[in-house]
Amino acid sequence: MSDVGGVPGELGVSAPRKDLASSPGEKRAAARAIEDHIEPGTRAAGRWVDDENGAAVREFAARDGDGWVTSGALKKAHGAWADQVRNLMDRLGAEKGALRSGSAVLTSTDLAAGSRLREQSALDTL
Repeated sequence: MSDVGGVPGELGVSAPRKDLASSPGEKRAAARAIEDHIEPGTRAAGRWVDDENGAAVREFAARDGDGWVTSGALKKAHGAWADQVRNLMDRLGAEKGALRSGSAVLTSTDLAAGSRLREQSALDTL
């Protein structure tokens, strides 16, 4: 069933989420949670995987001229995984920035729209 329209479940509109940060304070708290917990945890997990993968690659590496194919496959898989972690960190940074600037952007947009409407007010011609 698609969700659009004015009623949850109708043509694209979904019910409001209770975990959606919408106030400026909630957005600041969400950005702080990304910065204080999610990003450091992701970095730490990345370092742990780097160390563990490096050890596995060394164990399967060539010692007498022949190595296991697994060593090269682990290197390749780790490269793809590292790219995904970089993309995740970039996304977390972008989301953090958006949360911090969201209310400022909306406020300045509202003020700009209000000033344009004020310039065109029919009440000014009375």
